[in-house]
Parts: sequence; C-alpha cells; structure tokens
Amino acid sequence: MVKGKVEQILITKDEIATRVAELGRKITEDYRGRDLLIVGILKGAIVFYSDLCRSIDLPVKMDFMSVSSYGAGTVSSGIVKINKDLDHSCEGVDVLIVEDIIDSGLTLQYLKEYLISRQVRSLKVCCLLDKPERRKCDLVPDYCGFQIPDAFVVGYGLDYAEYFRNLPDIGILNPDA
Repeated sequence: MVKGKVEQILITKDEIATRVAELGRKITEDYRGRDLLIVGILKGAIVFYSDLCRSIDLPVKMDFMSVSSYGAGTVSSGIVKINKDLDHSCEGVDVLIVEDIIDSGLTLQYLKEYLISRQVRSLKVCCLLDKPERRKCDLVPDYCGFQIPDAFVVGYGLDYAEYFRNLPDIGILNPDA
C-alpha cells in the first residue's frame, strides 16, 4: 500500500531523532524550575510529542487536545472544531503546545487564543514542521524542527485520510499514486 504513495523522502528518521533531541535540550533549559504542561495536538503530533516529551529532562504534566480543520482533504477548511479539550486546568501554568505541522497557521492561532483566554501563565508553540510560505496569519513557532517547502507530507504521525502516520520518515505524498 505504501509503495509508490510517497514520491520522495524529505526528512529521514535519523534527522528527525537528532532534531527532536536538540529541541528537548532547549526546552529543558528554557523551562527549568517551572511548572510545564505539554499539550499534544492529536492525532498528527502524537509520534513527535512522545519522542519530544521523553527528551525533556524535567517533571512535566502531559495532556492532549484534538482539533480539526482538514477533514479528509489536503487543504485546511479554515473552520476549527475542538474535538477533545484538556483534562488538566491550564490556569496559571506555563503551556507548551506541541503540533505536527504549521501550514496556514489559522488553526493554531485559534488554539492559542482559546488557551490564552483560560489564563495561562505563558504559552509557547513547538512544531515539528513549518511551512512559512503558506501562512495566513502572523504566527511564528517558538521551537521548530524543520522548515519545509509547500508540499503535502506524510509519515512520523502526519497522515493523508488517516493513512501513513506509521512511516518512520517524512515524505512527500505522491498525488497520482
């Protein structure tokens, strides 16, 4: 099923592992001595979130949110729906959102405003992938794994219609296969 669906490997699993470890060290430095809640955005960020949390050398709380704006397509609908909210209170807490990819930025901007309204102490964003040329709002991640070109990518948690999340590398989807 996978053969032919990925036209090019963009980022290898070894490159991902190296960068995730670097991000974990930086986040550890930045949040030492603080009360950190790490919020993973389901489902796409789950693989990155798991690896990143293990690379952070701090006691942290972990939680998840599920938001959607894509459906089964390859382009964001622009309408954000919260499917699962936090289980923990985030009031007065430093929150780090962990996202798989920032494309237009509209979904993440909505999510940031939503969490800020809940009186967080601070809010930062860590993304695995960033497509700054597609941005439709003024949003820059605080921590970024890789900037990538405008291509639809899958693997390492990223999907197309719920498939390909299990691939160890990140590749460009072949739209014709």
